[in-house]
Amino acid sequence: MRRVPVPHALALAALALVTACGWGGAADDGGERPPGAPTGVTAQAGSATSVHVMWNAVSSEPGVDSYAIYRGTTKVGEVPGSEHMVDVTRLRPSTMYVFTVRARDGEGRLGPSSRPVRARTPAAVAADRSAPSRPAKPTGQAVGSRAVQLSWGAARDDRAVVSYDVYQATAKVHSVGGGQTATVVTGLRPGTRYTFTIRARDAADNVSPASAAVRLTTPGTDDGGGTAPTGFRVRSHRADGAYYLDLSWVPPRTDGVVTEYQIQLDRGQPTSLVWGATPPEGRVTHSFYVGREAGAGHRVRIRARLPDGTWGGYSAERTVTTGPGSGAAP
Repeated sequence: MRRVPVPHALALAALALVTACGWGGAADDGGERPPGAPTGVTAQAGSATSVHVMWNAVSSEPGVDSYAIYRGTTKVGEVPGSEHMVDVTRLRPSTMYVFTVRARDGEGRLGPSSRPVRARTPAAVAADRSAPSRPAKPTGQAVGSRAVQLSWGAARDDRAVVSYDVYQATAKVHSVGGGQTATVVTGLRPGTRYTFTIRARDAADNVSPASAAVRLTTPGTDDGGGTAPTGFRVRSHRADGAYYLDLSWVPPRTDGVVTEYQIQLDRGQPTSLVWGATPPEGRVTHSFYVGREAGAGHRVRIRARLPDGTWGGYSAERTVTTGPGSGAAP
């Protein structure tokens, strides 16, 4: 995720909030367990020297901070907890590989390995500089409000197409074998317009031009209400000559773990804060520094990063003025 500079007061606010990161109402009894084993792990050769590995998100308390990928017993990569796929490169052609994935939580605990999955890289093709043709006539349709089904005509290559890569806008989101000309892309948002393209890849890692775009809108509505923190409240208090905002909210109900929130102060650039913890049932409370000026008005709202890596809707915006007895109505 791209980080941007924030005003000094807001940066201090973020620091104060991170250091005060204790989930309201939850007692630390030291009994948390490491995250479970990732499920739904698949491995598909992408070329003679690469394999595409994917898996499902893992729910954990504290939240999943990252995923470690292993080739046999050798760790070959680690990605943030919001990502659920990786291309393992620098492999040998015509070789069978075994991959596993492990989740690491916000406390650094490493969970058990997923079930092993196998993938064989195809043979290398000497002096192959010809890319496959673009996949033909792609089509698609929504499958419920959070998935789409895509299909396309097979690409041509002077040797063989090894895999097809699916792109959502400019981001690669999926990969399937060269003998497959249809797939389902999941983890989407209701009522959202998407653009997909497909590229073919051969054993020498030559990549075709992008197919024609498939534009689809998932059914339903996504005004953010179902993914926004609720019951958001803000009050001000003074300590050691400075003013702080006391925030409290109820986490959104999701199918997985919320590990990150963004606070937007005075409609400025949102500040991202990685909590590394799963919100408990009930209300969450935190405080952060906003300056030393009494009578300063602030507008505040908050949103959560969802388990699929997208941002949910903002909470209701609250207005608060620093000073004795100040506070925003719930």
